[in-house]
Amino acid sequence: MSSRSGSRREHETSDRSTGHSASPAVPESSEIEAGGLIFYHMDLYGSKERFDIFPEELSEKEFELLGGHPEMVESRRPFAHTEKERSQGSVYNASKSSSSVKDQSRSTKQWGLHGEASQDEDESKARAKDDAESPIRSGEGLSSSGISDEWNSQAVSEEEESGNVFCSTCKIPIRAFDKLFGEHKDHEVTKLPNAMESEKEEIHKNMCKLEEQIAQMENFASHLEEIFITVEENFGRQEENFEVHYNNAVQVLAQKYEEQLEALGEEKRQKLEALYGQLVSCGEHLDTCKELTDTTQELYLENDKANFMKVKNFNWQKFLKKEVDLELSTVPDFEERVIDFSEVEQLMNSINIIPAPCAPVINPQAPNVATGTSLRVCWSLFSDDTVECYQLCYKTVNSERHSDEQPGKEHTLKVKETYCTITNLLPNTQYEFWVSALNASGISPPSERAVYVTAPSPPTIKSKKIRSCENAALVCWESGDINPVDSYTVELSKLADEGNSDTITESIVGIPNCEVLIHLQPTQSYHICVRALNLGGSSERSDPVLIHTTGTYFCLNEDTAHPLLAILDDGFTIACDELENPECDLPVYDNSFTRCIGILGSLIPFPGKHYWEVEVEEDTEYRIGVAFENTPRHGYLGANNSSWCMRHIITPSRHKYEFLHSGMTPDIRITLPPRRIGILLDYENCRLSFFNADIAQHLYTFNSHFQHYVHPCFALETPGILRILTGTAVPPWTALP
Repeated sequence: MSSRSGSRREHETSDRSTGHSASPAVPESSEIEAGGLIFYHMDLYGSKERFDIFPEELSEKEFELLGGHPEMVESRRPFAHTEKERSQGSVYNASKSSSSVKDQSRSTKQWGLHGEASQDEDESKARAKDDAESPIRSGEGLSSSGISDEWNSQAVSEEEESGNVFCSTCKIPIRAFDKLFGEHKDHEVTKLPNAMESEKEEIHKNMCKLEEQIAQMENFASHLEEIFITVEENFGRQEENFEVHYNNAVQVLAQKYEEQLEALGEEKRQKLEALYGQLVSCGEHLDTCKELTDTTQELYLENDKANFMKVKNFNWQKFLKKEVDLELSTVPDFEERVIDFSEVEQLMNSINIIPAPCAPVINPQAPNVATGTSLRVCWSLFSDDTVECYQLCYKTVNSERHSDEQPGKEHTLKVKETYCTITNLLPNTQYEFWVSALNASGISPPSERAVYVTAPSPPTIKSKKIRSCENAALVCWESGDINPVDSYTVELSKLADEGNSDTITESIVGIPNCEVLIHLQPTQSYHICVRALNLGGSSERSDPVLIHTTGTYFCLNEDTAHPLLAILDDGFTIACDELENPECDLPVYDNSFTRCIGILGSLIPFPGKHYWEVEVEEDTEYRIGVAFENTPRHGYLGANNSSWCMRHIITPSRHKYEFLHSGMTPDIRITLPPRRIGILLDYENCRLSFFNADIAQHLYTFNSHFQHYVHPCFALETPGILRILTGTAVPPWTALP
């Protein structure tokens, strides 16, 4: 037993020296010991480390390649244990097979063959050493050919499974195991979901390119259809052109034929008349000759010589004196006539092979390229027709603007290019354009009509209706056009301390109405301009207005003023010269006060604190304060629940001051009549406070929740004036506990 143990330790030492990389084959011989027992080397079973292809703990890179999923790692571990069991089972089967072989050899061999067994053992050691020196992969076999076959069959089955890693080099999905130990070990890999997303993005890009190509092909096919139609139209026009020229040529030839035939007939008539006249003359001559012959025969038979001589001399002299024309008066041949085909040739040469052009396509108006008085119109010709010039026509569309131009009057221009800039137009006005192409063959049909619009006129800012405070301003304006515009843009220029600046520091765009609330910075000065916009473009800037954010600015609403109340030129001083019956018959506006000689200031629509002052005269009775928009115009300020005011009246004994709301007032005595009254409106704290600004004295405060924004209000009860001071910063002494 000691020798067998030594043999086992020797082989284990040999295995460790080779780093467990060799796969020793199953020995073909064994040691034959006493008792008929056969012992095999422990190398057949292998050490535990040989079968730990997948270790219990994976490295960080291996875990990332496996997708970072613990369940995938767990699914790999049973596979490793299964390989161990299969490998051990294969070894066990191999050992049983070897054992049966040894039993057969034991029946034929004797114990004396121990030397041969030792020789077989040496040969097994040599083969194991050779296998250890040869480089092999860790997954190609364990310790016998049976184990290798089992492992290879398992590897093939695993390769059939879907991969969980994508090889960027081979462009195929692989298993993480192949990256760690397989042929993709040195390749660049990525996670399968990331690869799938990348492929999806690539497919999406290709789909977009394909869609673009499809759109281009569809456009090209549409263009081909248009060209096909154009060819048909040109053929029809050319055929008609040929037919017209042919008919003209035939008509000219027929006219030439009739003229020549008529001339030939006239010549025939003249010849026949001449020949007939000559024939008649010959007949007369023959008759004379016959008569003379008969007379001569009778004379010849006359016996009386005296009569014979008389008659003979007379008749022969008469006959001899008469000359007979024996030449033809005309020839039978007709004059050679040459037909003039120059006119026909001219007609034939006038047949032009260049067809009349097809209709151009006028482009829709490009945004923001028009001005208030000009438009740039462009068009295209989608054919190869020869064009000498274009004829552009336009007219106004439903123009309500008063002008010297007749509405709907058409204008025509001839241009060489495919664009034209039309000037001297009306601002914010729609024009209808159409164009035709011309060449030597004729004029094309007109294009479809397109409507263009000029840019608007600059708006006009209503400076008297601007309201502002320390952090905001409400700007109002009116459009310079009758036709509506799309939107307005307000441009702000912050003024530096050194002087004015035209640099635009902020723009507010897309304003639908003629009013905008702008948030500003305190204690600054701004230049504000307004532009009007439509499809054609932007108007010029309006005249700028200057806005200060040092305090609250508002103006007086003239529509609310009582007829007896006058507003002086500065716009902030009200006066009443004589006190007649407040309910007089003077004309009033619908929104005017009728009983109280008062007026409202413009609405203060800004939250926060607002301060203004009123300069009063000591002998003037007045009411000053705030009121809602719907305060009754036929009542008095402070006599209802929609107004709060301070009232000053003069009694025989003293100056009386009342602070009225809903007709009620607290009992307050003011010993020093104020000449400059400060009013502080605090929306946030729901307060309306009155101060004697000359001595910084607090007079009274209304504590009321203002459900709506309010208007400053002013009224005179005796002849006098009130001067309103706006834009004053809130004094520090107005702070109340």
